[in-house]
Amino acid sequence: MADLNIKPLADRVLVEPAAAEQKTAGGIIIPDTAKEKPQKGVIVAVGPGKKDEPMTVKVGDNVLYGKYAGTELSLEGKDYLIMRESDIVAII
Repeated sequence: MADLNIKPLADRVLVEPAAAEQKTAGGIIIPDTAKEKPQKGVIVAVGPGKKDEPMTVKVGDNVLYGKYAGTELSLEGKDYLIMRESDIVAII
């Protein structure tokens, strides 16, 4: 995890998505066009939370999130998602 110059606001978090699966469990190689968006990743930055709702996740947590959660952005050549903490469904 690089030292990024970005600080999410309120209840938002910056997530580095996990790489998409390259092969199925049976060993079949998945072409790029058929790969599904990953639904897990690592938190790299956390906002301060809302006034009455402190954040429950922290930098370094592995999380699961909804399939269409967050906004994609690219920083320093890497892809990230920025989303609300409520879009995260579990810490794994």
